[in-house]
Amino acid sequence: MTQDKLDGLIVAAALPYAEDASAPAGLRVDLDRFAEHCRWLVDNGCRGVGPNGSLGEYSSLSDDERRSVARTAIEAVGDKGVVVVGVHGVGAHQARAWTEAAAEDGADGVLCLPPTMYRGNLADIVHHFEQVASVGLPVMVYNNPIDTKIDLKPDMLAEIAALDNVVAIKEFSGDVRRVLEIRELIPDVAVVAGADDVALESMLVGATGWFAGFPNVFPAESARLFELAQQGRLAEARPLYEALVPAFRWDSRPEFVQAIKYGMDMVGRFGGRCRPPRGPLTEPMRASLHADMGLAIDYLRANPVAA
Repeated sequence: MTQDKLDGLIVAAALPYAEDASAPAGLRVDLDRFAEHCRWLVDNGCRGVGPNGSLGEYSSLSDDERRSVARTAIEAVGDKGVVVVGVHGVGAHQARAWTEAAAEDGADGVLCLPPTMYRGNLADIVHHFEQVASVGLPVMVYNNPIDTKIDLKPDMLAEIAALDNVVAIKEFSGDVRRVLEIRELIPDVAVVAGADDVALESMLVGATGWFAGFPNVFPAESARLFELAQQGRLAEARPLYEALVPAFRWDSRPEFVQAIKYGMDMVGRFGGRCRPPRGPLTEPMRASLHADMGLAIDYLRANPVAA
């Protein structure tokens, strides 16, 4: 793994809130608890953290909150790991401004979606990433057609990857076949597994990174899974993955933020509430998630993984 490739296991860090009637939706960003959480993830074997991703509820934050979250992660992690800041924006000017802020604050790289509220053509999308890449930080392009309605197919990614400073692609389409196709078309760019429930499959066909959600709940176990997959030790990786994947499947559902925070609460970490538009899980969802988490917790009690 190299610094500029932005590969390895990087956790899209969940954002804790404290109850505060004067804050939006009665929830104040808890920067102290967030800093502790970022340090805990790195201390438990993760390469780094990604603040201000979708899991970090960036779209529910004010501009001041969003920048404070990024700065907190950068300061908390220090030289122990990498910090890849989410710079998603409606347009190129917003995404570039967030990238400039990340560079000023000392980020190691940025994660960027295409325009988040505009289904642009290829020229618009390339321009968007060109503006972000021009700042000079390493850029991880994020393909998430579920949320953005823009599917960055391998041929489109090849055009984007021709830009200087584009070093990695987070692939969240759920189509594992694309990992090999991207590697064939763009061999110098790291392919990063984006969905937890196809992480092992993606790594076994060449993904060298995992930008992950459920390591907020299971960091040491996820780091072990990543290590085993990168070494091709499938016989050891498979039972661990099979125990975790029922919970991991929630990473690909609309309620993934609530689910991961609920999972954190279950294992004794603080997950807590989400800001709107994310409401609480329904009781049937909670029961289903509780059962899926229980499978993982029972397996790990019987087969503990050292941090």
